[in-house]
Amino acid sequence: MGSCFSRDGGSTATRRTSRRIANRSASLAGGGSVGSNRWARIRSSRKEDGLIHEQALAAAILFQKQKQNAGGTKFDRSSSLRYPSVKEKKNQALPRSSSSRARSLTDPLLQPHQLVIQDINLANLETSHFILVHGGGFGAWCWYKTIALLEEGGYKVTAVELTGSGIHSFDTNHITSLSQYVKPLTDIFEKLAEGEKVILVGHDFGGACISYAMELFPSKVSKAIFIAATMLIDGQSALDVFSEEESNELMRRAQVFLYANGKDQSPTAIDFDKSLLKDLLFNQSPTKDVALASVSMRSIPFSPVLEKLSLSETKQGVVRRFFIKTLEDNAIPVVVQECMINRSPPEQVFNLKGADHSPFFSKPQALHKLFVEVSKIP
Repeated sequence: MGSCFSRDGGSTATRRTSRRIANRSASLAGGGSVGSNRWARIRSSRKEDGLIHEQALAAAILFQKQKQNAGGTKFDRSSSLRYPSVKEKKNQALPRSSSSRARSLTDPLLQPHQLVIQDINLANLETSHFILVHGGGFGAWCWYKTIALLEEGGYKVTAVELTGSGIHSFDTNHITSLSQYVKPLTDIFEKLAEGEKVILVGHDFGGACISYAMELFPSKVSKAIFIAATMLIDGQSALDVFSEEESNELMRRAQVFLYANGKDQSPTAIDFDKSLLKDLLFNQSPTKDVALASVSMRSIPFSPVLEKLSLSETKQGVVRRFFIKTLEDNAIPVVVQECMINRSPPEQVFNLKGADHSPFFSKPQALHKLFVEVSKIP
C-alpha cells in the first residue's frame, strides 16, 4: 500500500510522512482527493465558528451598552436609524430638508396621506364637493396638488377651466364680458342636482368670478373661500381693487397690456413679463412649479376686470364667506387683502404664513388643512 505513494525503499515513518505531504500537494494542485476535501471542510468550519463567535460577542457588547444607557439612545426598527436624546438635541442642529424654502408650523413635513384628517365622516358634512376657480392667467392646472390631497381624503373636486384659460382654446382677446369668462363655472352649477351644494373656492381674480356665481346660485353654495382673492362689494370691479396697489411697483413693471384691436383702442388682455413672474407670483414656490407656470400661464381678459358687479345681500350676501390671507404675497399685498376684509368682513379669516400669491404651490399642505377645517365648520 505504501508503495503506491513512494518509489524508494525508505522506512515506514518516511513513507507515512511522504504520504501526508503527497496528499496535501495533490490537494493544493487541485487533485480533489477525499483527504483534501476533508481538510477544506475543517478549515471552513473553523472559519465559520470564528465568525459566529465574533458576531455573538458584538451582539453581547451592544446589548450590554443598551442596558447601561437605557433611555439614552432609542432605536427604531433599524439600528441604523438613531434618534438623538434630549441632551444631544440641544447641541445638535436639526437637519434641513432638501428644499431651499424654510418650513413653518403651518406646513409640516408630512406625506400627503398623513395630512388627511382620519376621523372625518364625510357623510356628516353638509357637502364634500369642492369647486376650485383659478385666478387671472392661471388654469385648472395650478390646483394639481390640492386636487390630489382633497381626493385622497375622499372629497369630490371639480377644477374649473375658465374661458380662454389653461387648455381652453378660446382667444383671450375676444372675451368681452365677465359672464362670457365665467361660463364654464355657471355651466357646472346648472348641472348640479336639485338640493346639491358645494364649497366654492376662488383665487386672485377668481374671487370676482365666484361672487358672480354666488349671486346667481346662492342656494347651491354652502361656503365660499377667498384665497388672496378679489372679494368685491356691490358696484365694485376687480380693477378697483388692483388700483388700490398704488405702491406696488413690481406689479406695474410686470404687467404687459395687449392691444388686439389696435393701440388706439382699449387693451384687450393683460400679460405678465416672464422674467418677473417668480418675484411677483411665486417668490416662495418650488422651482419646478414656477417652471410649470411659466409654460402654462395665459393672458388675462381685460373687459371682465373692468366690469362692476351687481351683488345683493339677499343672494350673494347670504353665502358664508371665509378669507385666507397669504402673508408673503407680492401680487396682492397683505394691506390690500385687509382692505377687502374690512370693507366686507367674512365669517372667518385665516393667516397662511410663508405663503406667496400661489399657496397651492408654496403651502399646499397647509392650504389643504384649512380647506378641511372649513368643510367641518357646522
